[in-house]
Amino acid sequence: MTSHDTEVYTVAPEMPAMFDGMKLAAVATILYIIVRCLNLKSPTAPPDLTYQDTALNRFLLKSCPLLTKEYIPPLLWGKSGHLQTALYGKLGRVSSPHPTGLRKYLPMQDGATATFDLFEPLADHQSGADITMVICPGIGNHSEKHYIRTFVDHSQRQGYRCAVLNHLGALPNIELTSPRMFTYGCTWEFAAMVGYIKKMYPQTQLIVVGFSLGGNIVCKFLGENRANQERVLCCVSVCQGYSALRAQETFLQWDQCRRFYNFLMADNMKKIILSHRGSLFGGGSPKMVDADLRRLYTATSLMQIDDNIMRKFHGYSSLKEYYEKESCVHYIHNVNVPLLLVNSADDPLVHGSLLTIPRTLAEKKENVIFALTLHGGHLGFFEGAVLFPQPLTWMDKVIVGYANTICQWEKQKPACQSQGAHAAETKCSDSSS
Repeated sequence: MTSHDTEVYTVAPEMPAMFDGMKLAAVATILYIIVRCLNLKSPTAPPDLTYQDTALNRFLLKSCPLLTKEYIPPLLWGKSGHLQTALYGKLGRVSSPHPTGLRKYLPMQDGATATFDLFEPLADHQSGADITMVICPGIGNHSEKHYIRTFVDHSQRQGYRCAVLNHLGALPNIELTSPRMFTYGCTWEFAAMVGYIKKMYPQTQLIVVGFSLGGNIVCKFLGENRANQERVLCCVSVCQGYSALRAQETFLQWDQCRRFYNFLMADNMKKIILSHRGSLFGGGSPKMVDADLRRLYTATSLMQIDDNIMRKFHGYSSLKEYYEKESCVHYIHNVNVPLLLVNSADDPLVHGSLLTIPRTLAEKKENVIFALTLHGGHLGFFEGAVLFPQPLTWMDKVIVGYANTICQWEKQKPACQSQGAHAAETKCSDSSS
């Protein structure tokens, strides 16, 4: 090197490498959060079933394979109970049909007017019989909700007539005719609808279906009076909580964002009640006063609304009495028709401690099957390959599949009963293969 030469050193910068490491760490963190939030590592599995070993239950499990096969939700988001619940809550269903029905109006003894929508079958039922689904929707819901429309359309195509109760006060274009609206466990309107169907269709048999709050109402209805179970082939309840008294404590917890869902449902209930403020609070209603209306505006939970408004529709002296008297947990053991109780383990609205009620019931009563899916959220149960869900859900298909199997059992039962007990069980069991 000469004296005129200048030695040049190139120093590799350290900062970009550090930034690359930070980017990599950020991406890894985001992926970890996504995997955790979407529960992507959770396996798929068949429903966890609790039941007694009887000829009917064996027949059901052989003839309704959805109860024993894996429920596979959409790959990217379907294992998140929150996203399943959010999609149900926001959209209801994807590409939901528009079944055409007739709206019926039934005057009640207290001046209220119950309404329900009646949809005739679009095909003959596979059993050849006249079968009517009597359906009770979830809280504040009615026949125009997308998940109800999807289920009704599917049931019609399978040969079922469908009668869907519109909860008192839930339809935005139907005014209340008395100072009362639907409550957690009042069965009056559902009983009126069932009575109408039995009278107008004396040959029909009934499949009773309840979603969420509707599940509580239908199980309570069947258990209140043995006569309510006449001409009922079976009952299916999906995503109900069984005991409002036990559920109220869990709704104040932030676990699974339950307190947030409580706030959202309370806000929706406030909107429904305020849309009928003239009927509920005006006209000198003896049950409601201006102070109740002021408390309603400041309520942030369902319990506050139930205590200040809902319990007073039926004159309950306390919130505890209201929840005790309106929960099906005190009536469901009286239900003797085949009963399918469906819940999801990742339902953010129904705490796991409440599921000891259906599980214990299925262990004690041979007519009950309790099916607990690993995924599905609250009334979600979407199916699909990766991202986009299918229009029909696992819930829609399993209810109709269970109902079809019960109808098939009823059709062959006389032949089975004409033989000896052992021979009958063999024939019935073999026919399901």
